[in-house]
This record gives sequence, structure tokens and C-alpha cells, in this order.
Amino acid sequence: MDFDFLLKEYRSIWNNRLLSTAEVTNSEQVLKEAIKRELLDENSHPRIRRNRFEKYYFSIKRVTDSSISTEAKLSLTKVHNELMEELKEGV
Repeated sequence: MDFDFLLKEYRSIWNNRLLSTAEVTNSEQVLKEAIKRELLDENSHPRIRRNRFEKYYFSIKRVTDSSISTEAKLSLTKVHNELMEELKEGV
């Protein structure tokens, strides 16, 4: 998987959201950390946070509704699935 490309595509979906790279050194880690924060709804105020299953649905919907290539959509969905599995196991 080309994580540099996927990170660029992810940023385009999320309106060029700035992603923290202070502790992370490569695109794969930056992308996975950003998706994990999104699934845990850490970008929202605590009083309006949704559970990770709702966030997963909205994230996948945003990816599939975007104008990025089908290959990028499938790859981003795969990364979302992997991270969601990790989060489910940590329940």
C-alpha cells in the first residue's frame, strides 16, 4: 500500500485537515493515527462525541461518497476496517 498517496487522499477528503506529525515519522503511522482519532471521535468536544461504530459508519460513508479513485477508497476502507478491528478487541 502506498501510504504517502493514501495520506494525501485522506487529507483531501477531510478538507486538508492538518495532521499532527510530531511523534510520528512516516505516512503509514500518520494516517493510522488520524483514522484512529477519527473513530474515537477525539476531534470533537467530549459532550457531542459519538460512539466508534457511528463514527466508523460516517467515516466510511465519507470515503465512499468522495471523488477519490476507487482504488484509494478500497485501501482507505481496508485501513478503517483494520483499525476498527483493533478497537473492537480493546473493548
